[in-house]
Amino acid sequence: MAIKKERITKETAIRLSVDRGLSPSTIDTGVGFLNHMLDLLAFHGHFVFDIKVDGDLDVDDHHTTEDVGILLGQAIAELNIDKSNIKRYGTAYVPMDETLARSVIDISGRPYLHFEALFSRGKVGTFDVELVHEFFYALVINARITAHMDLIRGGNTHHEIEALFKAFAQSLRIALSDSAIDRIPSSKGVIEE
Repeated sequence: MAIKKERITKETAIRLSVDRGLSPSTIDTGVGFLNHMLDLLAFHGHFVFDIKVDGDLDVDDHHTTEDVGILLGQAIAELNIDKSNIKRYGTAYVPMDETLARSVIDISGRPYLHFEALFSRGKVGTFDVELVHEFFYALVINARITAHMDLIRGGNTHHEIEALFKAFAQSLRIALSDSAIDRIPSSKGVIEE
């Protein structure tokens, strides 16, 4: 069942839904590059996103990017996933031509992001690359997961960011997948909510 979320502030008005699945997503943030990255996140994570944003793009892309991350993280946290059957941990390395990225995730209930990426340029088109960290920080904190993301090798800035989004998506898909073992994947017997 899809999780629907809404966030309306003086800076953005966002409506989104998130579900698991392989159907195409519908994404309109008003930021072309962000649309592209969100589409990759949905495709490689086996999610279906329906996202519509009206943001203060006359200022810049910051509020739109961060607020989408906040709401997406909240929706992912609320997905009806039986935590007694998930793998909990997921690791993915993704090459994108000359670029290599790694993402390691723990569905722990303890929000933390380590993000290490030195991008080749400050912008991709009109998109400020510093917003990549802002997006993932907002998503990870609100999804209540631990994530370590590293750009191991770079080159083309578009490829660098794309590899990070794909690696995160793959590692999240793996962590949320069915472990085929019917027990909470924690020696404490509980995953923090």
